[in-house]
Amino acid sequence: MGRISDTDRSRNEEAIRAAMDRLLRGDLPPGGRCDLKTLAAEAGVTRTGFYPKKGRDGSVREGPYQHLGDEFVRRLAALRDAGEMPDSRDAQIERLKARNAELKDRVAARDTVIEELTAFKKLVLSRLAAQQEEITRLRNPDPAPPARLTAVSRNHGDVIGTCS
Repeated sequence: MGRISDTDRSRNEEAIRAAMDRLLRGDLPPGGRCDLKTLAAEAGVTRTGFYPKKGRDGSVREGPYQHLGDEFVRRLAALRDAGEMPDSRDAQIERLKARNAELKDRVAARDTVIEELTAFKKLVLSRLAAQQEEITRLRNPDPAPPARLTAVSRNHGDVIGTCS
């Protein structure tokens, strides 16, 4: 591709600036985003003009519209830092990321509560089981004490000893 004339370059730069202003105001074309690709399409230039060029000798030179691409990126970053989102999809993505983080926190908190309640349930069940055993034991009369064996002398009737 050959070099462009100063007139064409000037006209392209005006078109790029006009498109840049529209995009940064949030006036996006259907299916477009607030990015360099859409900027190039809206201005009617190739997006390769926004990137540095590498010569055959390995040297790097600035693209013809790279300074405008850098300006666009700076202005877009400034808007985002100020809390404005010219691209409604970017704003939606940010809202969804925030909502996702909030939901993760809620799930983690509920998991903690569930773990605590599960431990409490185990404790309560073991106490209830112990109480039930105690109630059952108290309701049933004690069986007769073990029989005592008494040794008695056959000759005199004297008690020699007892065993339990």
